[in-house]
Amino acid sequence: IPSPQLNYLGILVTGSFNCFRNYQCILAMMFAIEEINSNPYFLPNITLGFEVQNVPEGQRSTMHNLFVSLSGSGYAISNYRCAREIMSAAVLTGPSWAISEYIGTLLDLYKFPQLTFGPFDTTLSEQGRFSSLYQVAHKDTSLKLGLVSLMLHFHWIWVGLFIIDDHKGAQILSDLRNEMEKNGVCIAFVEMILVIRGSSLTTPLKNQVQILESSANVIIIYGDTDSLLSLIVNIKQMLLTWKVWVLTSHWDDSKFFNYFLLDSLHGALVFSHHKEDMINFTDFIQTASPFKYPQDTYLHVLWHLIFNCSFLRKDCKIVDNCLPNASLELLPHNIFDMAMSEESYNVYNAVYAVAHSLHEMMLNQIQFQTHGKGKEMVFFPWQLHPFLKNTQFINHAGDPVVLDWKRKSHAEYDILNFWNFPEGLGLNVKVGTFSPNAPEGQKLSLSYHMIQWATGITETPQSLCSESCDPGFRKTHQEGKAACCFDCTPCPENEISNETDVDQCVKCPETHYANTKKSYCLQKRVTFLAYDDPLGKTLTFMSLGFSSLTVVVLGVFLKHSDTPIVKANNQHLSYILLITLTLCFLCPLLYIGHPSTVTCILQQNTFGLLFTVALSTVMAKTLTVLIAFKITTPGRMRRWLLIARAPNFIIPICTLLQVVLSGIWLATSPPFIDKDVHSEHAHIIIICNKGSAVAFYCILGYLGILALGSYLMAFLSMNLPETFNEAKFLAFSMLVFCSVWVSFLPVYHSTKGKVMVAMEVLSILASSTLLLGIIFAPKCYIILLRPERNSLHHIREKTYARRKYLTT
Repeated sequence: IPSPQLNYLGILVTGSFNCFRNYQCILAMMFAIEEINSNPYFLPNITLGFEVQNVPEGQRSTMHNLFVSLSGSGYAISNYRCAREIMSAAVLTGPSWAISEYIGTLLDLYKFPQLTFGPFDTTLSEQGRFSSLYQVAHKDTSLKLGLVSLMLHFHWIWVGLFIIDDHKGAQILSDLRNEMEKNGVCIAFVEMILVIRGSSLTTPLKNQVQILESSANVIIIYGDTDSLLSLIVNIKQMLLTWKVWVLTSHWDDSKFFNYFLLDSLHGALVFSHHKEDMINFTDFIQTASPFKYPQDTYLHVLWHLIFNCSFLRKDCKIVDNCLPNASLELLPHNIFDMAMSEESYNVYNAVYAVAHSLHEMMLNQIQFQTHGKGKEMVFFPWQLHPFLKNTQFINHAGDPVVLDWKRKSHAEYDILNFWNFPEGLGLNVKVGTFSPNAPEGQKLSLSYHMIQWATGITETPQSLCSESCDPGFRKTHQEGKAACCFDCTPCPENEISNETDVDQCVKCPETHYANTKKSYCLQKRVTFLAYDDPLGKTLTFMSLGFSSLTVVVLGVFLKHSDTPIVKANNQHLSYILLITLTLCFLCPLLYIGHPSTVTCILQQNTFGLLFTVALSTVMAKTLTVLIAFKITTPGRMRRWLLIARAPNFIIPICTLLQVVLSGIWLATSPPFIDKDVHSEHAHIIIICNKGSAVAFYCILGYLGILALGSYLMAFLSMNLPETFNEAKFLAFSMLVFCSVWVSFLPVYHSTKGKVMVAMEVLSILASSTLLLGIIFAPKCYIILLRPERNSLHHIREKTYARRKYLTT
């Protein structure tokens, strides 16, 4: 069994011991060493000791102190060890990464184990440069995710950024910018803070202008307390109480002294590495005193300054006149925090990591090496590396500790809310957590009711470049500005946005339409030219009324069928025309009501067929007049045409041609039921699609040819000497008929939906009414109102008078 021996741990702390946060690291190391030494099963027969050096600012002073520590003499001698005591097993450095880098450059030459207890830095993990350096802290690579998650949680998409101007700050800015852009968070400004040692109370004017003039109400400060001390002091002096500060480390509040009642940092949110409470650490600090550790001169000076104890400057020790119950616990919270800081927690884990490695190495030497009885086990510090690399254990707080950076897990964070109103309160209250390993949507957890915002702010602050676009609007990017700066433009016709800050509006389906605010789509109502619509009712009454009137005219003609005016121009053709007009007036009823396949087919074909019969009847009547009066030379052909009633064959021939056209239409592209979703904003109109537009216009053209032919023949016979010659009325009716349907075409194409159907119905009614009125109204006038003119006696007198006039 080897004899008891002493191993040392060296700890080098950046900055003055006047910083209570740094001194707590010393207490944490002492606490860990006492726990290890008091455990009989851990490092038996080996006692851990420690050596502390306060490293001043600057690379030159750091290197000088390190050489002195390695050589063991009062002055530095390179590559020599002049002290007789055993060299330290490892060196703990921090909390600044810069001091660890300076020291690591030298210690790596000697393969001397170095453990850093400051924030994790990827540069220090480069094995080519620092093969003997181990970082105790967790990886900080997930911190950017936590910051962006917090921004998105409060909808802070317009933020300012202050970062230390060094290699780490440049990498952080690149990673943070990429993550923010990916999630729609914009950076209002970026200010790289150049760390100038010894100038902590001066800040460039540019920083003040950025903070005061920026519209960003949320500003992220990425760095440690020492590096950004000048910026924080300047912020407190400017009293920017309306800003929300997001800090990325646990700040040492004792460095900020001022005499203002208001504190600009009150309400700040701080991302602090999550750590469990260390058992008995608070009790250890409460019992720490100059009497318990007489060799700790710092405690003597502290007791003298705070508790007014008598002090011997020569020996740096107190003597008497001290409070009997004096303790660090009596110090104000903002001066000395009893809770273990992040750096102290890392120091505690670093001491245990070295102890575990020593323990494993001791067991390895006992198992594989033979030693003389009572001979001490001697080892060199670089022999500890294989064991440090594989060190993995669970500390007393239940957290895993791993030194190999490749196997380290991402850090979890506590989100702290800094309460410092009134000035001096200095409380860091845990209000949430961020766990990068949690399921998506559960990584960030916050307790709203515990958060205190900046002084004067009662509601959750907003940080936007532009006000949010309400539903019904979309974002329009402002030229030359960040993506978060935009104007709000109303959604186009029949497009909606049902969320805030959308980039594009969504078009409603054809079966829906946008509400007036364009925030959601409404179901369109199915409609058609129904009988109960005002327009449908009007057209129905007109159709039935004019058809009834036509029946009345037919009745009048039948009743006075023996009179000369009825017999004139072929009374049978007049009957056919009146019956056809009656059906023409009833034809619009096929256009009214819910369309079906049958009605769609019957609409155009019935319309074309009936008007073909009507126009061919008019043509037959005009042809009868021409044959009777225009052919002056007597002969067989004339007699045959009159006897055979040739004009009557015009009707079936023309009708047959119309039937052929309709048959081709139905065979190639028949009409069908269709939906018009565009004509009316809130309705889906059920209409009859004509199928083949060419066939429809062919029928209209065919009717136009018949009307034009009838007009030409009627025009030729309108001046013939006949008492009841109706040629001039037939010519005028055809002229008006053509005018109606020529006017119909442009109007028809300029309308849609139910109005289009109504226009076709009105054209049918108008043309039918004009035919009825122009052709039959004069005859009805004579039959009903001037019966004396409808007699043979009147005809003979009129004929005799005309002959006498011609003779004279």
